[in-house]
Amino acid sequence: MANLARHIDFKELGDARGNLVVMEGDDSIPFHIKRIYYIYNTEQGVARGFHAHHHLKQVIVAVRGRCEMHLDNGKEKEIVVLDDPCKAIVIDTMIWRELHHFSEDCIILCLASEHYDESDYIRDYDTFMKEVSGK
Repeated sequence: MANLARHIDFKELGDARGNLVVMEGDDSIPFHIKRIYYIYNTEQGVARGFHAHHHLKQVIVAVRGRCEMHLDNGKEKEIVVLDDPCKAIVIDTMIWRELHHFSEDCIILCLASEHYDESDYIRDYDTFMKEVSGK
């Protein structure tokens, strides 16, 4: 297995009233959080992502439901199933990512190390492969 994403296990807190998961930037999240967004109501059969980043790092967790993250560093590929709100993955720079097979109730939370910057995105797989191979 490739291990293209580092895994984070969050401590689940809670009692009879319910559960609580805490995520703190520069602590359980390995960077200062500059942007937070979430993906939900993804139609069945629709995939998302299809890009890599030059500088941005992400922590991604399925706070509800399930999906698959397909990761690729240009040499190795890995599929990670996100299906536990206490488990997240860290996706470093220059990792191609695709999100597939969303459950109907899936909510994906993304914590990003940078503000949105379109110039940081690599949206073409062939361009990505050329950049990671140094060509």
